[in-house]
Amino acid sequence: MNKLKITGTFIDEISHDIPHQNWGTKEWSQDFEYMKQIGIKRIVLIRCGYREWLTYPSEVLIKQEKAIQPYTDLVQLFLDLCEKNQMEFYFGLYDSGTYWVNENYKKEISLNKKVIEEVWAKYGHNTAFKGWYLSQECNKNSGDIIRLYSELGAFCKKTSGGLQVLISPYIDGIKNISQYTQQTEKQNSISLDKHFKNWEEIFAAIKSAVDFVAFQDGHVGYQELGEFIKINKLLADQNGLVSWINTESFDRDMPIKFLPIKWDKMRYKLDVAKKAGIEEALTFEFSHFMSPQSAYSQAGHLYNRYLEYLNF
Repeated sequence: MNKLKITGTFIDEISHDIPHQNWGTKEWSQDFEYMKQIGIKRIVLIRCGYREWLTYPSEVLIKQEKAIQPYTDLVQLFLDLCEKNQMEFYFGLYDSGTYWVNENYKKEISLNKKVIEEVWAKYGHNTAFKGWYLSQECNKNSGDIIRLYSELGAFCKKTSGGLQVLISPYIDGIKNISQYTQQTEKQNSISLDKHFKNWEEIFAAIKSAVDFVAFQDGHVGYQELGEFIKINKLLADQNGLVSWINTESFDRDMPIKFLPIKWDKMRYKLDVAKKAGIEEALTFEFSHFMSPQSAYSQAGHLYNRYLEYLNF
């Protein structure tokens, strides 16, 4: 059987809405080995910082945003582990949690340009550093998101000599619900036609600044997922973008947010994406929801089911 395989994972080490696991070098080294065993070759740091919390000692953010200096440089650790395991590293930009969500896109852009320059000067020599992730996620053309993607994607490329840029948007489906409520669904989902028109406009405007798009697959009902993925891939193809899928390994269907997903659900999503023509999958997020050493014991069982899926 021709299966869709998970070849990459996000790493969420800020963990502002999922529990922190308090891992050190030993645990992270083991986790990268687990990733490698199932064919993961691409690591995406989902954000280098969120509000005052950072993954690396950023002079820019400590000075300008009064961010708290981290005790461990996780960016360097992840780059070292990527080099050791022959993996690619994609650096996720800073999410202020304030400026862009309050329509101050200009501030979010200018701040991130300084971060990009700082990060490239500090880490750009690492051979595993292969690209960038624009961490400001959206589901439609709202605010000045097109300008943010266009300017920051282009600036990433210019600064790094053309390294590739990834985005991972989501769909405004019935499961697009705040994580801070026990509610799991809303009444209305965006129509296929409206979703098409939104992303037709966005992709046409950002295609020179972005290379990869991996739509999140957890915000719509399972039975409508296939049609949305087909639209996403069609529009990506028309604009010269490579279309992956961000297959979520956590469950949005229960009021406890968030726990590892039931294997049948994840397998179904992989099968639907494969039928729609998707060739590679990322997941959010291996270390919390699929790792044998996760704080959730169910995650190790999900890892075992995925191994069986690969080897069957």
